[in-house]
Amino acid sequence: MSRKLVRSGLIVSVMTLMSRILGLIRDVVVANLMGAGVSADVFFFANKIPNFLRRLFAEGAFAQAFVPVLTEYQETKTDDEVRQLLAKVAGTLGVVVTCVTLIGVVASPLLTALFGAGWFVAWLNQEPDGAKFEQASLMLKITFPYLWFITFTALSGSILNTRGRFAVSAFTPVFLNVAIIAAAIWLSPQLARPEIGLAWGVFAGGIIQFLFQIPFLWRERVLVRPRWGWHEPGVSKIRKLMLPALFGVSVSQINLLLDTFIASFLMTGSISWLYYSDRLLEFPLGLFGIAIATVILPTLSRKHVNAQSAEFSHTMDWGIRAVILLGVPAMAGLIVLAKPMLMVLFMRGAFDIEDVNMASVSLVAYGCGLLSFMLIKVLAPGYYARQDTKTPVKIGIIAMVSNMGFNIILAFPFGYVGLAIATSMSALLNAGLLYRGLHLAGVYRVTRQTLVFLLKVLFAVALMVLLLVWFSPTIDTWQQWSLHLRVWHLLQLIAGGAGSYFLVILLLAGKVWRKPAFKG
Repeated sequence: MSRKLVRSGLIVSVMTLMSRILGLIRDVVVANLMGAGVSADVFFFANKIPNFLRRLFAEGAFAQAFVPVLTEYQETKTDDEVRQLLAKVAGTLGVVVTCVTLIGVVASPLLTALFGAGWFVAWLNQEPDGAKFEQASLMLKITFPYLWFITFTALSGSILNTRGRFAVSAFTPVFLNVAIIAAAIWLSPQLARPEIGLAWGVFAGGIIQFLFQIPFLWRERVLVRPRWGWHEPGVSKIRKLMLPALFGVSVSQINLLLDTFIASFLMTGSISWLYYSDRLLEFPLGLFGIAIATVILPTLSRKHVNAQSAEFSHTMDWGIRAVILLGVPAMAGLIVLAKPMLMVLFMRGAFDIEDVNMASVSLVAYGCGLLSFMLIKVLAPGYYARQDTKTPVKIGIIAMVSNMGFNIILAFPFGYVGLAIATSMSALLNAGLLYRGLHLAGVYRVTRQTLVFLLKVLFAVALMVLLLVWFSPTIDTWQQWSLHLRVWHLLQLIAGGAGSYFLVILLLAGKVWRKPAFKG
């Protein structure tokens, strides 16, 4: 079983890698087009709100509630009953999301005033930043319908994942990146306000992602006609699990919206600097953390349904070790190479060295929380697979309230960097409380083998950091180099650091990692 998890994880990681690379290319194109100025702030704002709701209705709370129930049906019910569940889930979810989407489009000025309060106040006082409020309200009308398409895309992906078809849903985000890149290259330059073109790229990307998965559903014979089923037992169960999970699984997204709210009161560029640093953080988080969580949730759900508690715990331990193996060196690499990576990826066009310096500080702050973010992705399924959504909600509320307190304490002395620090601190608290709950419930406890493995990983990472620091040129040297030389030296540092790390790991912990987590 552990080999199957590794194989599934590799499939998701490879597909996610393609998506993340295109995502970085997308951000490079956007940075070149708009830099970190007013237009960039407005576009990232208008894109963030539907993406936040996507985590609630699609990839986050809904998936965590839907996958365990669907797995239970597939293990204990007939194929006809499974198809009926899918039809009623699609119909019920469709009605809810359609209503939310229509409200979002109509009420875009209210949403902009709520989450961009600083811009709204400036608009009321007829200050220059008030133009951001008007632009964001218009763009939100274009980007909000993305929520409708991506919700059904995520529903389709969840169905395919429970059937072992991980590659399709992992590859799907590629089309969003392609659509935005195409809009940035061919549509935006033709418009007086290029950010409008990017908004239409988001809209088109949502449609393409939705259409892409339909043939795969047809092939699996799970393409059904949606039907209303609010009170159907399976839908009711998903609904009850989802409502508290709306908070529990999306705490990090709520924290990011709170960051956006406060950043709207800060200097121009704050939202963009946080966005660019967060995008680099999302690369390893999506490549490793989300990929691992995606493949273990269906497995954990099956182990719970079949009352295999020992295998459940072993699967959790496998996920923790996978996060340690990949997350710790990724965190260290982000911190050490923050400025070179930002220079290589974004420093061209409207994005200058000042933007690199500003974004690198928030990237370091976010990077310190990378391991915590990844652990949350693996620990939360330990609750959702057992259909326990109440405990993560309580923990999520604690983490979110703490983040608000951290924001207030840190934002004013440290500006946008304080917001990033607060997010990382609340993620650490969230992960710690999630593990504590599993530990006290006797569901999962870190094994001695995993603790020893962690110590060996830390030793290997320390050697990797020393190597990176020793061979890294000064920032002045990086700035003097051409783009070609920057790319070449950055790739050398990444390859050398990764090579040294995995060599040490193979020497110190190869046998530990290769040993199957459990039999079966």
